[in-house]
Amino acid sequence: MCGIFGIVYKQDRLLGPTLIDAGLRLSYRGYDSVGIATILENGVIDLRKDAGKVKSVAEKYNFKEMIGQRAILQLRWATFGEPSLVNSQPHLDSEGLMVGAHNGNVVNNVELREEFISEGMTVRSMNDGESCVHAVERFTKKGFSMLEAIQKAYDVLKGDYAFVITKANDDKLYAFKKGSGLVAGIGDDFTCVSSDLPSILPLTRNVVFMNDGEIIELSADHYKIFSVSDGTPIERAVEIVEDTMEAAQKGGFEHFMLKEIHEQPKVAKELIHLMNNSSAVEVTIEALINARNIFFIGCGTSYNACVTGSVYFNRISGRTTIPVAATQFIAQYNRSIGPEDVGIFVSQSGETKDVLNAVEIAKQKGMKVYSLVNVVGSTLTKLSERWLPLACGYEISVPATKTFTNQLVAFLYLAYKMAKFDISDLEKIPGYMQSTIDDTKDQVLDVLPYLENWNDLYSLGYGVTFPIALEGALKLKEITYAHCEGMLSTEFKHGPLAAVTLDYPILFTTIEEDISLIISGINEVTCRGARAIVIGPEDNRLKSNAQHTITISQPTPEIASILSIVPLQLLSYYMSIQRGFDPDFPRNLSKTLTVD
Repeated sequence: MCGIFGIVYKQDRLLGPTLIDAGLRLSYRGYDSVGIATILENGVIDLRKDAGKVKSVAEKYNFKEMIGQRAILQLRWATFGEPSLVNSQPHLDSEGLMVGAHNGNVVNNVELREEFISEGMTVRSMNDGESCVHAVERFTKKGFSMLEAIQKAYDVLKGDYAFVITKANDDKLYAFKKGSGLVAGIGDDFTCVSSDLPSILPLTRNVVFMNDGEIIELSADHYKIFSVSDGTPIERAVEIVEDTMEAAQKGGFEHFMLKEIHEQPKVAKELIHLMNNSSAVEVTIEALINARNIFFIGCGTSYNACVTGSVYFNRISGRTTIPVAATQFIAQYNRSIGPEDVGIFVSQSGETKDVLNAVEIAKQKGMKVYSLVNVVGSTLTKLSERWLPLACGYEISVPATKTFTNQLVAFLYLAYKMAKFDISDLEKIPGYMQSTIDDTKDQVLDVLPYLENWNDLYSLGYGVTFPIALEGALKLKEITYAHCEGMLSTEFKHGPLAAVTLDYPILFTTIEEDISLIISGINEVTCRGARAIVIGPEDNRLKSNAQHTITISQPTPEIASILSIVPLQLLSYYMSIQRGFDPDFPRNLSKTLTVD
């Protein structure tokens, strides 16, 4: 997810402590490396950076002594290039006359690096933040001013990001926004800019919020905003922010879980952009096409994503895949796998011990190891022949939300590519997600009172919504502490039906093509007194047969399944709040399970 911070004063001064504090206040966003560049009045750039956490890197490189008239700090969450000193930001241009850093993803980074190298530039890293610097360098070398060069670089750099840059012989900072957060702070004798408010609020409450397609020029005593498209000046007044630091970190949301639910459209868009430009996708598809057997391996939420991915592959590419929990993979397949087989190992953290144990067995047998993983530089990425980043940024709340939906998007993307389908359908997913978040909240809140006194319920689905029901049940168990069993709707009559009593709550998740079958399941339970709550399409048959319906768009059956998890996430969240629990940190659970 990364975080950037820049500050400008009139004269050289000690900046190290301010920058360290800014880094610590941005560290909630998640990161694996940190760096600072200070620029003195005489144009000397002092750049210090490395992989690691703020406190350890600051101590190693003595950040607290750094002085300058301007400075840029960056916390990097790795996507392009593993966490290392050379891939850490900020980055220099070829001659060391400019320095800059970004937050976000430049999805055409690989192609740009090749172009810059062919143009004779000095490219030192694999990181897309460096591509931002060279994109500006390309045009300053042709005689364009900084503002003009930034305007042109904006069109070259594809993706969602925010970027800050300065020249050694200038006294200003320049920053621009294209999809990622950017806000400026206006002090008495300084200006600053950051990805987020927490690094600004201790310094000033006077801020200017930036919009996409805008450049801000910062001097010690003033700021100017320009349109990227034509350079037109934009007038924008300073706003006074009253938020607490905690509220600022959560983006105004009450909990990180709710914030991360709302981030799902954004990270899905970033993932699709990345996969559109990733050479690893084609390599992965070729391996899958040639595989004897394909396994999708994960634990918990990631296992539910594997089951969903298996349904996608069957429906779209006509290819059989085997979803399996990581530990069971060892027990069930360790003596039958070999070099002809491919496994896609799925993990948010890349450190899940059960998954790594399965990888070890797979590699011993010569099986090809690929992965979907959120944390670049994790053990799983290092053990994989190829890995695809989930591009979710840091997920603070223990219950997985945005990492799950991006796992589904990744599997659906791979299934589309394997079938040679037009992926333009998938580019509409972020918009559908946003509409679903906006449209289902009130419907979820209407249902909430009927669940208040129940500590036992079921979540049922069929076909493509079966694993969605599993994930919905897991979310409810994790943060409401109620027992919720997820299962196939057709299996409910084979035993669990005995549990039904008056007003017993049963959640059904369905897509349009399965309505007739789901109606049978609904009536199976409502005729015995149960309360049926259905997540599905706008359909009078569902409204006539269930007590409650939560409506989901149906662009395609597969996309509808992804959208269906949103109200289940929201239901879990609000039910947790209703019961007085903290959804971000449920009891007994950890974000990364590194034990057997």
